Amino acid sequence: MSLPAPRELRADLAGHCALVTGASGTFGAHFARVLANAGARVVLAARRADLLATLAVELRSTGATVASVALDVTSTSSVAAAFAAIPAEFGVPDIVINNAGTTHAALALEQTEADWDRVVDTNLKGAFLVAQEAARRLIAAGTHGSIINIASVLGLRQAATVAPYAASKAGLIQLTRELALEWARYGIRVNAIAPGYFLSDLNRDYFGTPAGEALVKRVPQRRLGQPADLDGALLLLASDASRFMTGAVLSVDGGHSVSTL
Repeated sequence: MSLPAPRELRADLAGHCALVTGASGTFGAHFARVLANAGARVVLAARRADLLATLAVELRSTGATVASVALDVTSTSSVAAAFAAIPAEFGVPDIVINNAGTTHAALALEQTEADWDRVVDTNLKGAFLVAQEAARRLIAAGTHGSIINIASVLGLRQAATVAPYAASKAGLIQLTRELALEWARYGIRVNAIAPGYFLSDLNRDYFGTPAGEALVKRVPQRRLGQPADLDGALLLLASDASRFMTGAVLSVDGGHSVSTL
């Protein structure tokens, strides 16, 4: 299906500081560009801060205010150090995009304990540690905020060979609702975006196979998502336009989550 280029969406995020984890990947880099374009100060975070250098230069060339920090989301000490390393003039991040993630494709009988731990620790524990540290700092500062967890259609549906990933994303969806319940009293909103099948660094090889091509045909819109297809949900949840939304999970999947089995 040939699609026209999407219209640019804008929101006014001037005065806000946005932290994007996993900013060296396809989704993270795109989210950083969108938030910077909307006027937010952006903190790029990944395990190797040097990998973010090119993106930081690109964003600064557009006039954006950008910083980079090293962050291993699976480590409590690394999470605390990353937040402490954010320049003082940026303030406490009041928009947090929990985007860091990984996967491992193998049948459940062939998944090892190490495979399980690596995926679940990154996708679920890591999101919790980052959200927890962000919330603590927001509460201490008396500041409201928006935490956006990047879940997946596989947290709502199922597919073979991705048991740890699907379990972690289902857990992240429920974690989103739990944190939304607990932190609403502090003015901290916690929502999730559940993307469907998008071409990314994690699945590029798979969608070039016959099995991947067959999967795309089962998506009602008969196509993979484009990064810009996430902009509406991202800007809605990051901005005051969603000020009465918390605990929501927005599916952006071309209808996959409502398709027939």
